[in-house]
Amino acid sequence: MPKAKMKLFILLIIFGVLTVTLISKWKHIFGHTADYSTGNLSEGTQSSISNSLDTHNTPMSMRSIIPIKNSSHFAVSAFIDHRLNKAIRVISIIKRNSMQPLYCLYCNNGKACEFTKATIKIHRDHFGFKFGASDVMCHGKHTQKATHIAISVDAADKVSDINNLDFLPVKNRVNYELFKYNFTICISNLFGDYNNVLQFAQSMEMYKLLGVQQVIIYNTSCGSDLDKLLQHYKKEGILEIVPWPIDQFLNPSAGWDATLHKGDLHYYGQLVTLNECIYRQMYQSKYVLLNDIDEIIMPYKYANLALLMEALQQEHKYVTVFLIENHIFPKTQFEEIGKFHRPEWKNIPGINIMEHIYREPDRKNSFNPTKMIINPRNMMQTSVHSSLKHTGQVYRVPFDACRIIHVRTPLQGRLTKEQLFVDTRVWDFEQELIPNVDRALQLSGLLRSPE
Repeated sequence: MPKAKMKLFILLIIFGVLTVTLISKWKHIFGHTADYSTGNLSEGTQSSISNSLDTHNTPMSMRSIIPIKNSSHFAVSAFIDHRLNKAIRVISIIKRNSMQPLYCLYCNNGKACEFTKATIKIHRDHFGFKFGASDVMCHGKHTQKATHIAISVDAADKVSDINNLDFLPVKNRVNYELFKYNFTICISNLFGDYNNVLQFAQSMEMYKLLGVQQVIIYNTSCGSDLDKLLQHYKKEGILEIVPWPIDQFLNPSAGWDATLHKGDLHYYGQLVTLNECIYRQMYQSKYVLLNDIDEIIMPYKYANLALLMEALQQEHKYVTVFLIENHIFPKTQFEEIGKFHRPEWKNIPGINIMEHIYREPDRKNSFNPTKMIINPRNMMQTSVHSSLKHTGQVYRVPFDACRIIHVRTPLQGRLTKEQLFVDTRVWDFEQELIPNVDRALQLSGLLRSPE
């Protein structure tokens, strides 16, 4: 073969190899899905993937916060979103000033793994803190078959060892139309050795009387007495406790405004946990209540939550977000005759809501903040007092139909008792509430049983 033809032949081979390589890299960069099939991997690699998943199996289901390696971000939990072509939504905590490309590696029980570029959606309510609640969205083929997922800062061609990635289980793989619960409450955070035992027990027992069947709480820290009560309700089956060790990863703020309260993340990650709880309950509960543990969403025209929601939905069938007004009952004002100042509770730490029946009037030129009862299947993103993104309509429930009883420090501390309204709604439940609270405290080892 002449030398000129030989050179041309060699150049064509080199050009072909480079073209294939560049096309492969170009596909990864622009987010096309790359397939990983264990059948195409060496036997040793198959084994290491399987071992990695086995090793991570128990911690994977228990760990509620996972640092994304080589980044400042964190992954929390992953869910199939059946409303978005079965994309995988990873509830995350993203450092807003450190944005970088992220990639999704999702697998089907180790049989096949696929790689795709992620879309990052930081929720608009971050209150000025460095870190914000976010959705890392993973779109690609066969996402509906995924059983676990890892988020990486490296594209497919840069990942040298899948074993170095931390996987999350993918939840909500089945779109259930029949629900295990009618009403679930999402309690965002316990922190700072919170030990308000009596009010917690009263709130839990009140909610049970109102028809709540499950409560989910995110626990960073609490007092030893409250922990005993939590374990009782967990054993009873009504309470799910999600460990939330956010203080091991960030300096969480105990407040809501970055200009006033120091820290990396709003209120110990309240927005993260509320959104996580909604997706956790999306196909488990017909309705989800979003409120704090010292707040009781109380029907006034109706005996319980089921009757309330039946009436509201009949009148407002396209509403999916119901806003409930918050009303303050100052813990500094006590009912005068001591009707519920029970000696049995004198050594139980916390507030006795039965003693606080005085409600503050509405503040002039100020709207009462709200909490929500929602249809979780219509919610995409939520803030604390309102929805950020949802389908369906929003309805502000009238004050006389339902309102929040919130026993706490006063907002209008200068008002005298005579300037407050008497509201004894909680007394309507005394015959059942008091013995139920006593029983819960006794079973928790916090109150001696009568001889």
